[in-house]
Amino acid sequence: MVQTKKMNESFFSKILKEFNVAGELVRARQEEKQGLLNDFDGECKRFFFGKISERALASSVKKTNKELKRLDKSIRENIKKSRKAGERAMVLTSAQAPIGYRATLSGIVGGKTKAKKKKTTKKRKKKTTRKKRKKRQGKKGKNNF
Repeated sequence: MVQTKKMNESFFSKILKEFNVAGELVRARQEEKQGLLNDFDGECKRFFFGKISERALASSVKKTNKELKRLDKSIRENIKKSRKAGERAMVLTSAQAPIGYRATLSGIVGGKTKAKKKKTTKKRKKKTTRKKRKKRQGKKGKNNF
């Protein structure tokens, strides 16, 4: 009896969930970052109109920069997670390449898969250093004109 390849659906759905969660977290952190930037812009306007002191604005700058770095780090981590989940999903689906079968009067024919090519690595030749020959000096000294 001929059997076709079957994908591990539970593993694939787990990968998709992980990919979806990472994407949603990226979006959420970007929205949080935009809100933080909007709040700081409001603080700058309040300082411009003289409603808060420069000391208060400096404190707000420090706090905002710290929070922006945290959000950027979180966004990068989630992008990395989504990239890895996507790569795993691609590997899983790529392994499902169809195997060619044909139905004939004598039965089913086919089922041969192409062998994967092995990666060949070229061996590097060792570099040999040649000693430079010194030019012969004539009888008269260094300069033979």
